[in-house]
Amino acid sequence: MAQTTDKKISANNHFAEEWVGRIYTTLCVLVLVTTIVAMVYFVASRGLSTFFKNDVNVLELLTGLKWSPEGQPPAFGALPFIFGSFSTSILAALLAAPLSFCAAVFMIEITPKFGRKYLQPVIELLAGIPSVVYGFIGLSVIVPFFRDVFPGQGVGIAAGALVLSIMILPTMTTVATDALASLPSGLKEGSYALGATRWQTIYRVVLPTTLPSLLTGVVLGLARAFGEALAVQMVIGNAPFIPRSLFESASTLTSAITLSMGNTVSGSAHNNALWSLALILMLMTFVFVFIVRWLEKRSKL
Repeated sequence: MAQTTDKKISANNHFAEEWVGRIYTTLCVLVLVTTIVAMVYFVASRGLSTFFKNDVNVLELLTGLKWSPEGQPPAFGALPFIFGSFSTSILAALLAAPLSFCAAVFMIEITPKFGRKYLQPVIELLAGIPSVVYGFIGLSVIVPFFRDVFPGQGVGIAAGALVLSIMILPTMTTVATDALASLPSGLKEGSYALGATRWQTIYRVVLPTTLPSLLTGVVLGLARAFGEALAVQMVIGNAPFIPRSLFESASTLTSAITLSMGNTVSGSAHNNALWSLALILMLMTFVFVFIVRWLEKRSKL
């Protein structure tokens, strides 16, 4: 009888623990989903007010070259900010991608013990450095260097892209390292068995096989660069114009929002226009997420 009673108590305890776990997990999921939906609704409602309340044309916002919400008449051309965000992000990804691929190959294929033990932790430490530190280093080192070597004041697309490339390097390198480490050893052994050298195996077997995963890291780094504000703001110049070269002042969506949001009145046309810029940022984030999911599906094929 005592053993039967103990078994019933134990079963009841396990049953209670299971339901507590289910309820806690469900509540966490509901809070997460509610938060995301609320954020999307809030940003969308405020961002769309520019078109429905202030009668701003969508094409004017996306293709206009002049940004003067307080002018007479007001102008809401956000193309210089969109161009600045895309140009700095894409250029940063182009700079960081080869470095991250080479670092991953070195850590996994060339010197795996040294790379995993020493080099990878050092690269991952870069991800923990605050963005203001990157911006200050760029303002103190990169901008003066560009000012002395190239025409212009040193600030611009090139300085912003170089700072961003360093910031997104840990993300790309980590994803590339995990992709190369998860590659089945049988593929490389088969290549060696056919007489291929180590470098032939790397660029004919390893890199083509892991390319979707490598591109996933590039897209994640691109998304990180696209949403960065402070570091870019400190070195890009914050001029609301499309630059004619990489060494002229420009601006991005994030820098325009952070510089002007605190100086506008809630509900005004200027404030709503800034929320429209935030809506563009959010939509681009969704695009990057969809691209990552598509690349992940390709890597599983």
